[in-house]
Amino acid sequence: MHKHTKVKEKKFQVGATLQEFGTGIGATVDFGVGENISYGFSASYLLNTTTVVGTPKFDDKFDAKARFNANIGNVLNLSDKFDLYPGLDLGLRNFGAHLGARYFFTDGFGIYTEAGIPLAKYNTDPIGYEIFNNQFVFQIGASFNL
Repeated sequence: MHKHTKVKEKKFQVGATLQEFGTGIGATVDFGVGENISYGFSASYLLNTTTVVGTPKFDDKFDAKARFNANIGNVLNLSDKFDLYPGLDLGLRNFGAHLGARYFFTDGFGIYTEAGIPLAKYNTDPIGYEIFNNQFVFQIGASFNL
C-alpha cells in the first residue's frame, strides 16, 4: 500500500515545534483529494517562550493555518513508505511555505519532519510577541494514517 497522500487518505501529525523564540506543540491534518494533492489544517501553540519583557498571552502564542500540499514522493520514485511534500499555508499571522517529509514504519504509524517560513507577513515589521509566529519553524513528531 502506498503511504503517499492519495484520494480519500487522511493523515494526522503531532509533534514538537522549535523556533528561535520558543518551543511548543503542533498538529496537522491532511486530506488527500488527488494522487498528489492534499489540503489540510494546522495549529500550533508555544509552551515555552523567550521574551524580553512581560508575559505573552494565549493569542500571542497560538497560530492556525489552512494548507495545501503537493505530495511528490511517488513522482520522485521514492519508497512507498516515504512521502515528500512541499506546500503553501495561509494562517492567522502570515502567508507561508513549508517542506515536509514523512516515513511510515507500518500502515498506520510513522514519523515526520517539517520546516516552514513566512513568505508574506501581515505586519511587515513584527515586533515583540508578533515575531513568535513570523519566523522559521521546525517540527518533528509522529504521523498517523486515519
